[in-house]
Amino acid sequence: MRYPDGGGLTAKQRAVREQVRFEAAELFAQGVTPPQVARRLRVSRKSAYAWHARWREGGVQALRSKGPSGRPSRMRPHWRTWLAAELEKGPAAHGWVEDQRWTLARVATMIARRFHVRFSTAQTWRILHQMGFTVQVPQRRAAERDEDAVATWLKETWPRVERR
Repeated sequence: MRYPDGGGLTAKQRAVREQVRFEAAELFAQGVTPPQVARRLRVSRKSAYAWHARWREGGVQALRSKGPSGRPSRMRPHWRTWLAAELEKGPAAHGWVEDQRWTLARVATMIARRFHVRFSTAQTWRILHQMGFTVQVPQRRAAERDEDAVATWLKETWPRVERR
């Protein structure tokens, strides 16, 4: 199963699911069958049967959460704190003076320089998304923007492009 925005469950969501499994264990101990447990707890029969088998073999402890699945991230929590502070300083503080935009490649390079761990741009995006950063658009229009040229392009060029 895939979960949106970051993959997997949060610690709170895992705890909630674990609690449902513990309720199932109590019902199994009372002699309730897996299909009845599935109906009462509004879970699939397949899950109820799997929980019942695990409960029979190892008791309630077998139904405990095993933690987040998958490989642990190489991005350490204290690195995230450092990264947030450095992003606030801006790209110029890290040698990119030609423009004041953070790109995924720049962020990945900055992380690699500091921690000697290289992340792909996709992984860098996931890290930033998990930290609460989002894609930004400029607050102001470019000073070089020529409104007359834009209006002419919209009136003359765009209709020809759109027709194709």
